[in-house]
Amino acid sequence: MPNANNSHPTPTNELSHVQRRAVSELLRVSPVADDIARRFRDAGFTLALVGGSVRDALLGRLGNDLDFTTDARPEEVLKIVRPWADAVWEVGIAFGTVGCRKSGFDLEITTYRSEAYDRTSRKPEVSYGDSIEEDLARRDFTVNAMAVALPEKEFIDPHNGLEDLAARVLRTPGTPQESFSDDPLRMMRAARFAAQLDFEVAPEVITAMKEMAGRLDIVSAERVQGELNKLILSAHPRKGLRLLVDTGLAALVLPELPALRLERDEHHRHKDVYEHSLTVLDQAIALEAPGGQPGGGPDLVLRLAALLHDIGKPRTRRFEKDGGVSFHHHEVVGAKMTRSRMTKLKYSNDLVKDVSKLVELHLRFHGYGTGEWTDSAVRRYVRDAGPLLDRLHKLTRSDCTTRNKRKAKALSDAYDGLEQRIADLQEKEELDAIRPDLDGNEIMRILDIGPGPQVGQAYRHMLELRLENGPMEQDEAVAELKRWWAAQQD
Repeated sequence: MPNANNSHPTPTNELSHVQRRAVSELLRVSPVADDIARRFRDAGFTLALVGGSVRDALLGRLGNDLDFTTDARPEEVLKIVRPWADAVWEVGIAFGTVGCRKSGFDLEITTYRSEAYDRTSRKPEVSYGDSIEEDLARRDFTVNAMAVALPEKEFIDPHNGLEDLAARVLRTPGTPQESFSDDPLRMMRAARFAAQLDFEVAPEVITAMKEMAGRLDIVSAERVQGELNKLILSAHPRKGLRLLVDTGLAALVLPELPALRLERDEHHRHKDVYEHSLTVLDQAIALEAPGGQPGGGPDLVLRLAALLHDIGKPRTRRFEKDGGVSFHHHEVVGAKMTRSRMTKLKYSNDLVKDVSKLVELHLRFHGYGTGEWTDSAVRRYVRDAGPLLDRLHKLTRSDCTTRNKRKAKALSDAYDGLEQRIADLQEKEELDAIRPDLDGNEIMRILDIGPGPQVGQAYRHMLELRLENGPMEQDEAVAELKRWWAAQQD
């Protein structure tokens, strides 16, 4: 695989290592890639594997999603792929991209292009280019500005991306100011790739991010959310989040995060809440189930809750007469702030509800003490967490960042005890589906009433009894319902 247009030397052992990996990865995808490339060549067009696919091949992590670039226009691409592919989709055709599936591979084929933002627009203006060199020049970073022309396997690297890949550094093909002016979201992308790939960002790129952070204002909330999600779900989110905060981007995207830097935790005054929150995020990630298990892999709900769980502290900070600092009800305030911020970032209603609920509940365990909770309190804990109970377990455990080993063990032991009590009650009472001992239809039949608010009142009364006392026998439940009903008539 020849290295074209690469003028700067890079250590031979580094390059030979990444090139060997690339050859192995490309051999795996060659049957599909070469087949489609020959079809483009026969139709009079060129085709090249490009961008993230080349980067990931060089890193030995190429998956089944393949990105290509071509001089063919989208309508010409469709003519070539329709008879060949197992499935075709046109979702990105407005941006010059045609998608298709073949033999288990998902291909995106994009016409050479250049795109830039109008200074007052939230959407990029797309125009088609005439050469692969022009296309690569508009890419965000040099490590994404490499291509492999097919089927001849010619390596094209006009911006020394291979050298930067070997050095694990993110640079822009042109000046970072030009790149970020074309698409300000690339500033967030720098933080995201640093988090995903564990790369460093070049100093001149960081400088431009600081200078141009305000340009992010013209990017839509949906695009910002997409980048933020990829960053948070990455292998090293702390690294990317720090970069967002240090460059001033977080002040626009997630201002609640940098606001934590000046706050002190009421239990550990040597730590600021910003560092504590990043540590909680790290610890929550460590508790996620492995990717191969059911429900395993990166968990956006858990990670967002871990990051945001203490954002209510700045608004609730009070300096007490004894010299201490308190943050009373910061979990309630934080839940409201979480709902507000996530709504502004256009998250789904379900995601907003789940993350804010975890933020609201994250302190509940700290009333457990040495296990003096009644069975009723345990039932309410399970009822309030609902399907988020497993995530609440992980968040609560992650929230312990003390360096005091004795205190950390005591908290862990106490939570072990709570989980055991939940398991015991679960076995006896089916806690996952706590409902009154009488349902709505039974209530109407026993009281001889029709649908209406009184049925809801009776249902809530029976639910409270269920939570307080556990399951009742049918006769006992009927008698209690009649006692309550008689009291309502007085």
